[in-house]
Amino acid sequence: MLDSIFSIFVPIHREGYRFIGIFAAITLVLFLFSSFLGWLGVIATAWCVYFFRDPDRVTPLREGLVISPADGRVSSIEEVEIPPELDLGDKTRIRVSVFMNVFNCHVNRAAVAGEVVKIAYIPGKFFNAELDKASKDNERNALTLELADKTRLGVVQIAGLVARRIVCFVKEGDQLGAGERFGLIRFGSRVDVYLPPGIVPQVAVGQLAIAGETVLADILSKEPERNARLG
Repeated sequence: MLDSIFSIFVPIHREGYRFIGIFAAITLVLFLFSSFLGWLGVIATAWCVYFFRDPDRVTPLREGLVISPADGRVSSIEEVEIPPELDLGDKTRIRVSVFMNVFNCHVNRAAVAGEVVKIAYIPGKFFNAELDKASKDNERNALTLELADKTRLGVVQIAGLVARRIVCFVKEGDQLGAGERFGLIRFGSRVDVYLPPGIVPQVAVGQLAIAGETVLADILSKEPERNARLG
């Protein structure tokens, strides 16, 4: 039982230490005024610890797999115009969006093994990350990844209503392994994946995705797009 409880809260990503400390300090102050407020602070601090959890993941390493970069729900799959900051050359591509609520793990992981050939940070607004216009109007950080065969895909971290900080751990020229941690978004947001031309997703809208584990697409597969049923 204790192992199960501790596995929920640890390990904690280093980006969360400062926030957990702030929440804990505020909680101590609240206890000076009211036990009720203090216990609310305890709950908030526990949530902060939970938010910054950074569990290990088991990433499938077969060539051609595109892995989900984020925990959350697949909120949309559609063919859209490519953001110019990705510099992918094509006019449109299939975009798979994964929406993270405030209870999801917010550590982002590499969708494929490859080189980070471009990073572009774009300041913007903080609309609900589930809205389609968030891809164009919200604050975001775009990464273009190049595979060994020169195939490129785009991954875009998008801030949301509550999210006010996008953190990127990598720089242009870095080599990433599939499932390797590359960033984090605080608090509640979305990650878009722009698949290579002609590649169809192997997930469905509404499906829950696990960063570093769920296969979004298979570049080497000729399998048609999957149908899904809710129920």
